[in-house]
Amino acid sequence: MTTRVLIVEDEPLIAESHREYLSRLGGFEVVAHARGGQEAMRALAGAAESGAPVDLVLLDLGLPDARGVDLAAAMSGVQPVPDIIAITAQRDLATVRSAMSHGVLLYLLKPFNFSAFSEKIRQYERYRDALDPAGDAVSQRDVDRALAELRSADTKRPTHKGAAPGTEDAVARTVRDSESGLTASEVAGLLGSSRVTAWRYLERLADDGTVRRHTEYGTTGRPQIRYEWRTR
Repeated sequence: MTTRVLIVEDEPLIAESHREYLSRLGGFEVVAHARGGQEAMRALAGAAESGAPVDLVLLDLGLPDARGVDLAAAMSGVQPVPDIIAITAQRDLATVRSAMSHGVLLYLLKPFNFSAFSEKIRQYERYRDALDPAGDAVSQRDVDRALAELRSADTKRPTHKGAAPGTEDAVARTVRDSESGLTASEVAGLLGSSRVTAWRYLERLADDGTVRRHTEYGTTGRPQIRYEWRTR
């Protein structure tokens, strides 16, 4: 059974990575991409009216026109109510608690790599499987198992399955040879690759400790991440 997904994310690079990762996992259909709260609610309502409602929302909490937690609460008024996974850079405890109290099932912090994304999605699938939609009722055991899946955490070391060594080495050399680090867009421009590809390899290198992330806050616009070579 295919899970219908709405991506709510105002950063095109991140939205594109969501779509690519879901495609790699299989079993998911991205039915819409909304860049803000109003657009997201229209997409949910339209999908419900069409008879093919959204099953899962990947929700950025830092939207330009709405508070993510307020949007999550508003989504509870849509029938059927979609499940929500928050994928966000907001990591303060108050926001996490508020998000969970407003219907968010799982919380994934940016920046992330495919391994982290995959684990959250698989965790969600196990939760859905525990509450088999084929029946009208569930047992206490079913409920307990579903809740246990939401509480479980991945303790395995992330792998780099699917990474091309030549590309990863090229990305690493590009960052190493730069004087003050590079953004994913700058690496992509130098290597002639897509921004998503450059970002994915940079995140792998950052997780390994080869490069380090540095967030830059400008006077306008969203902060950007610069990747700098880590000297040992």
